[in-house]
Amino acid sequence: MPIAVISHPACRLHDMGGSHPERPARLDAIEDQLISSGLSFVLHRRDAFRATREDLQRVHDPAYIDRVFATSPSTGEVHLDGDTIMTPQTLESALRAAGAVVQGVDMVMGGEACAVLCAVRPPGHHAERGRAMGFCIFNNVAVGAAYALEVKGLERVAIVDFDVHHGNGTEDIFKDDARVLFCSSFQHPFYPYSGADTDNPHILNLPFPAGTDGTAFRERIEAEWLPALERFAPQLILISAGFDGHVEDDIADMRLREPDYAWITAHLQDIATRHAEGRIVSVLEGGYALSALGRSVAVHLKAFLEPVTQTLSR
Repeated sequence: MPIAVISHPACRLHDMGGSHPERPARLDAIEDQLISSGLSFVLHRRDAFRATREDLQRVHDPAYIDRVFATSPSTGEVHLDGDTIMTPQTLESALRAAGAVVQGVDMVMGGEACAVLCAVRPPGHHAERGRAMGFCIFNNVAVGAAYALEVKGLERVAIVDFDVHHGNGTEDIFKDDARVLFCSSFQHPFYPYSGADTDNPHILNLPFPAGTDGTAFRERIEAEWLPALERFAPQLILISAGFDGHVEDDIADMRLREPDYAWITAHLQDIATRHAEGRIVSVLEGGYALSALGRSVAVHLKAFLEPVTQTLSR
C-alpha cells in the first residue's frame, strides 16, 4: 500500500510574524526536501479536509471551541496565549490541520494507505481540553485518536510523541482514558514544565536532560517504550512527530540526528505491522531549523518505505 502525505494550502496562510519560529516556511522546507530526495514522486498527495465541530468536541470543551471561533479576527491579530497568535487565516489553518488527522485515520483504516504523514500547521500537542498554548490551537493528534476510538470502533490506540517538548495537551485529554497509551519524550526541565512527575500506567513520559544524544534516547526507548507498546498491542499508532530535538535546532538543547528519527520510526512501523495491520498516522508538531526539519521528515518518511531491518541496522 502507498504512503500518503496530507496537507493543504491553508496551512501556509497561518502566519504569526516573521520572527516567530512556527512559520509557513516550515512546510516549504519539508516540500523542498521531499522533492530533492526524490520522495515526492512516490508519495500519494491529498488535500486536508476541515475538521467538523463534532470532531473537535470529542477532545475539546464546547465553550473553548466557541471561544476560538469567536476570537478569530477579521483583521489584525489576537493572542490566545503569549506564544499563540490568531490572524484572519488561522482558524481555517487549524481546522484543516485537525481534519487532516481524521482523514489520515480514514485512509489507513480503509486500506487506502498504510502510513500517512499530516504535513500541517499549526501544531497541536500542547492544546489542552480547554486551552490553547505553545503555538497550538486544536490538538490535532488527539482529534484523530478520538475519531479512531469513537467512530472507527478501535479499542487500543497508541500515541507516540517524540517532540522536544512534553505533549501536555494530549496527556490532559487522555489522562483518564486507558484505551490510549501515550508515550512522550521531552527535554526536562523545559517548556511546558510538565510530565516528569506523571504517575499513570497508560502514560509513559520520558524526561531527558539537556544535551541528550541519540544513544541515550534510543536506550531508554528500547527499555521503556517498546516493551510497553508490545504489551499494549495497539490497533493504530499515531505519532506526534516533532523534530525540534535535532542538534541543529536551537529552540532546545537535545542532540538527536536524522538516523535517530529513522530508527524510532522503523521500530514503530515494526510494531504497527505486527499489531495494527501496519496502520500509522504521523502528525507534524515541532521542528524549527528549516534544513534539519526537511531532512528529518524525509528520513521519517523513507523509513516507512524501507524494510524495517534495513533502517534498524543504522
